[in-house]
Amino acid sequence: MSQIKTANKETIKKAADLIRSGEIVVLPTETVYGLGANALDGQAVAKIFAAKNRPSFNPLITHVSSIEQAETLVDMSVDAKAVAREFWPGPLTLILPRKEEAGVSDLVSAGLETLAVRMPAHPVARELIEEAGVPIAAPSANSSGEPSATTPRHVKDSLGERAPFILAAGSCDVGLESTVLDMSGDVPVVLRPGCVTAEDLKPLLGDVAYDLGKDKGEDVKSPGQLLKHYAPSIPVRLRAVEVKEGEALLAFGSLKFMGVEGGGAAKDLPDHALRNLSEASDLHEAAANLFTMLRDLDVPENTGIAVMDIPDTGVGIAINDRLSRAAQGR
Repeated sequence: MSQIKTANKETIKKAADLIRSGEIVVLPTETVYGLGANALDGQAVAKIFAAKNRPSFNPLITHVSSIEQAETLVDMSVDAKAVAREFWPGPLTLILPRKEEAGVSDLVSAGLETLAVRMPAHPVARELIEEAGVPIAAPSANSSGEPSATTPRHVKDSLGERAPFILAAGSCDVGLESTVLDMSGDVPVVLRPGCVTAEDLKPLLGDVAYDLGKDKGEDVKSPGQLLKHYAPSIPVRLRAVEVKEGEALLAFGSLKFMGVEGGGAAKDLPDHALRNLSEASDLHEAAANLFTMLRDLDVPENTGIAVMDIPDTGVGIAINDRLSRAAQGR
């Protein structure tokens, strides 16, 4: 039976015991909820893939509680250490060369010679890692391909009995998966955009490019690179200038000029068919609301989701990346 347990000293200790014994645990982070297992235990990690129905060629992020712990797993260059000191703990994942002696299961890195590592900002996540005494591999706690879970209820709705122990700590503050920065080569590249942007990284690294990729099939180096990803069960239509019959609207900013095909104003749509990512046109607020609102609109009453245009700058790049993958369908 799936249990939702409020995070406290007792439940964190219980979760750590489960991790050490080879079980999976749902943990809160500032980005999204994660489905975690001991990264050093291949059989435990395999349970993550089974629970999510996740392709085995899609690598996982390994979560650590300190830079020192990360250094036991990966080779950190001077630049990588500088980036980690500036942005950790926080919503930034670094892809770095994996140390031979790291002991991390090949399932975590999908057999690659690199490893994706992150120190989460959420105090419960870090306390769990410290209590467990092992790095924790954790993708988002939802069925593969669905919008990521940002509340305990999202987790239970998506995974059900496949998430037997959910460590609950309310809604996620960021609400969007971490930026993934590949620092394993000669030039740093953002493989998955997030709330840490290329502009944020520029003072430390100079110009940083984005490589968001297309459908890479099995040739993926980072979580979130599969083209069909983050998808609701109904079609998603981008850059909508009006709402078609039967569609819901995922709005951004003012609805003053947004109408419904055949007549009517978008602002008058019923509650099940209307959500606004940010009435104030705040991209950070929109990022935090994205997955929750996609789930809210993914109901039988709606035949599809029309999405208003979102500026493709700063955090908007990350939002548009998730939406474009959602629009590919499931």
